[in-house]
Amino acid sequence: MKVIIPMAGFGKRLRPHTYSRPKPLIPVAGKPLLGHIMDQFADVDVDEFVFIVGYLGDQVEKYVSENYDVQASFVEQRELLGQAHALWLAREHLSGPVVILFVDTVCDADLSRLDRADADAIAFVKEVDDPRRFGVVVLDDDGYVTRFIEKPDTMENKLAVIGFYYLKEAAQLVEPIKELLDRQIRTKGEYYLADAFQLMIESGARFRTERVRLWLDCGKPETVLETNRALLERGADNSEQAHRDGVVIVPPVYIAPDAYVSRSVIGPYVSIGSKAVVENSIVRDSIIDERTQVTDSFLESSLIGREAVIRGKRGRLNVGDNSVIA
Repeated sequence: MKVIIPMAGFGKRLRPHTYSRPKPLIPVAGKPLLGHIMDQFADVDVDEFVFIVGYLGDQVEKYVSENYDVQASFVEQRELLGQAHALWLAREHLSGPVVILFVDTVCDADLSRLDRADADAIAFVKEVDDPRRFGVVVLDDDGYVTRFIEKPDTMENKLAVIGFYYLKEAAQLVEPIKELLDRQIRTKGEYYLADAFQLMIESGARFRTERVRLWLDCGKPETVLETNRALLERGADNSEQAHRDGVVIVPPVYIAPDAYVSRSVIGPYVSIGSKAVVENSIVRDSIIDERTQVTDSFLESSLIGREAVIRGKRGRLNVGDNSVIA
């Protein structure tokens, strides 16, 4: 099986952090978001990971090569024309069983049920209160998908697709994407994968759905912090090992073993990266990235980038790499 991960977007909603690094490398609960996604496949026999990269894609390649012993290919998407266009650029990899997973999706998908005999493809879904921001599916009485609708205008269908799909034979996707491109079939200016899947269904492909209990989005600062909280609660907490003299730790937290923390109150829901320094401070519900210094401060609901310096500040901050706030 192959795993294809499109990730070429600029991540504009996560600026200033994405000026200097791609969104997949934003740290959450002790490691980059991409690391959490790849770890989902630790017990799955994956022949190849295919990364569709764009701006700052060289950083993704460096991270993967340094941290994972996997067969990896990298495809560059220079024009951001949409999800289906990204898959078209990677079409030489669209054969055999394939998982397509978007990089801002963290979920608890059950990968043991992928190869179902009664389906050509599986779309992982979650019921949401307001489906208008998402793509949704419409099911028939037998549970098969009859329609994919991207960003519906109504509240009628609430099963949102979460950006995680399995295709038993990915070659079936190539011609529908080509048809989208040839006929210029766009939704809100982009070539959406949902439209290609709809063409597959109209050609006879059978789509089933699998529901997930947990679906975390990392598209905005507030959802990054939400994901950090959820992952700390679900196993990333290392508060028992992170004890320091003179430091009060309120679990759950992740503190890198080589971070220096003194005379501070840390937590709950805090991640502190490698070689960071936190002194004489209170930090809650925040992510402090590697080699950053925080002193004499009270931070909550904050995202602090790499190698930043924060002195004598109080409140909520969203600070990019190599910044000084004092």
